[in-house]
Amino acid sequence: MRARAPVPRRPGYLRARARTGFLFVSPAIILFGLFLMGPIIGALVLSFTDFNVRAIKNWLSASFIGLNNYRSLIHDPLFWISLRNTFYCVAITVPLTIIISLTVALLLNSKRLKLKSLFRLLYFLPVITTTAAMAVVWRWIFNYRFGLANWLLSLIGIHGPNWLGDPAWAIPAIAAMVIWRGVGFNMVIFLAGLQGIPSHFYEAAAIDGANAWQMFRYITLPLLRPTTFFVTIMTLIGHVQLFEEPFIMTEGGPLNATLSVAMYIYRLGFRFFRLGYASSLAYVLFVIILMITLIRIKVGQSEFGYGES
Repeated sequence: MRARAPVPRRPGYLRARARTGFLFVSPAIILFGLFLMGPIIGALVLSFTDFNVRAIKNWLSASFIGLNNYRSLIHDPLFWISLRNTFYCVAITVPLTIIISLTVALLLNSKRLKLKSLFRLLYFLPVITTTAAMAVVWRWIFNYRFGLANWLLSLIGIHGPNWLGDPAWAIPAIAAMVIWRGVGFNMVIFLAGLQGIPSHFYEAAAIDGANAWQMFRYITLPLLRPTTFFVTIMTLIGHVQLFEEPFIMTEGGPLNATLSVAMYIYRLGFRFFRLGYASSLAYVLFVIILMITLIRIKVGQSEFGYGES
């Protein structure tokens, strides 16, 4: 068969198609600019001003102060307390969330398990449940006098602590809720990664006499590296922005023991209306998240051998 001759296109055809495509995507671009890029740029501008409650009424009363807000952060003790609390919680929640999520995904991926759909639903429910409702339940669980946690400890002769009232135990208590909430989403990602591993690898390993641990160590873990890489980055980014759990459960107490960076930004901006200072802190948090992400990407590149000849 002879190939068809190309259909001649009239002048301006490609420009007309480009205009049509831009017309279709323009609503999304406009909304993106108004509700995402606009506030981002506005916050950057505010971070170089002393915008406060007086400037809300009259924007012209705000003064440009350069980097003074960022310099003030260095000498702000609450900033360092909130940063320490955030990373303390991240150090607990990130590894435990990943380990528990992977364990649950391995169990749900087992061929011997029955009612898989039911268990997947139960593990994923915390992801779609509102944080306010969950926080009420977890506050009752960690109630000093009538909580479920201390009641269970009393059954084995242990006098439970004042979980949310003791500065030493407040972060671990909040971390428990953060882990419980984050396991479901990561479990789904790990489950997708596990189901993407070809079964013939395990069949060949079984023929060679490999046991379950050897299959997990030499087949599952290496082939799950891209999935683990993605889960780690997303978990880190989400947990560094810790806000809802301490805000509802403890309001940053006791004695600022659960004050996170994101919660400190909220307190500065929407309680004390120091919007310029809060904006500078928000950008510092952005830089911290960016640095953590870049470091994890660099580590991931070395793990996967990117850039090697």
